[in-house]
Amino acid sequence: MKRIVSGIKPSGTLTLGNYIGAIKRFVELQRSMPDDEFYLFVADLHAITVPQEASLLRQRTKEVAAMYLAAGLDPLRTILFIQSEVKEHAELGYLLQCSTYIGELERMTQFKDKSKKQEAGLSTALFTYPVLMAADIILYDADYVPVGDDQKQHLELTRDIATRFNNRYGDFFVVPEPLIPETGARIMDLQDPEKKMSKSDESDKGYISLFDPLDVIRKKIKSAVTDSIGIVQYDPSSQSGVANLMNIYSVLTDLSFAQIEEKYKGLGYAMFKSDLAELVASEIGALQNRYQHIIQSGELDQILDSGRDIASRVAYKKLEKCKQKIGLGRKRK
Repeated sequence: MKRIVSGIKPSGTLTLGNYIGAIKRFVELQRSMPDDEFYLFVADLHAITVPQEASLLRQRTKEVAAMYLAAGLDPLRTILFIQSEVKEHAELGYLLQCSTYIGELERMTQFKDKSKKQEAGLSTALFTYPVLMAADIILYDADYVPVGDDQKQHLELTRDIATRFNNRYGDFFVVPEPLIPETGARIMDLQDPEKKMSKSDESDKGYISLFDPLDVIRKKIKSAVTDSIGIVQYDPSSQSGVANLMNIYSVLTDLSFAQIEEKYKGLGYAMFKSDLAELVASEIGALQNRYQHIIQSGELDQILDSGRDIASRVAYKKLEKCKQKIGLGRKRK
């Protein structure tokens, strides 16, 4: 039996990119791997690398957990919990910092990007959070971690840290492998398909929130940037906008790019975008209905309490063994 671990940060609204690249992917993995264990956490500690409004952070934390359940996550097969409620994450994060080099963190893309923009008041947590991410994963001896293309660098750092610790203190941490989907791993901005769809953009025209009204969702899809070629074909280099929409279409319908091209051969973009708008609105509409049921039922807190208790027991045992390996505290008889 293998163990799969993943987390999602509750900062900003959840987007279609989050749904396709993380939430939907995790649910599909669970269905395709019936004999394996799944640990899923809401990464609220990662959210506070930048200032957050306390009440809004708590609200979004529960929204993320509820959306996973609404998407079809099986609570009986998943340890679902909130990261900050399991204190071992933060403690192991510090211990792993002692085995991580400054140069490794300086090469992390997000830190380099924000440094180049010379944003005022960059926190030290923004520099060190990849080590906390490593702790999130290896604390539970994850065999696999579902990641998008933009997260592969962080997982490679995790593997390096785990391997370095094992070389120094003896075989102890499982070195995790990535699980990267063939399609849907990275959904791009609807107005600027050269960059990833992001909930942090100042304009909301480039992303679709999972809480958007359905008529707004349809409008955003229909107004998505394409090109003047007028042919529905998968060519990311010269038709990045169309390729992005085809990627979304493929994930929601299980049709291949070739099948989509054949379906809309000679029809132009209008019909393609109209059909896609209905597909996305239908998918998110059903998701919103299930989400409201979960939020109103009161079962979410029970599931999170149970997940916290199970994760805490596993994390405590692993952390205590880690501290013994390092030489911290008194040796147990």
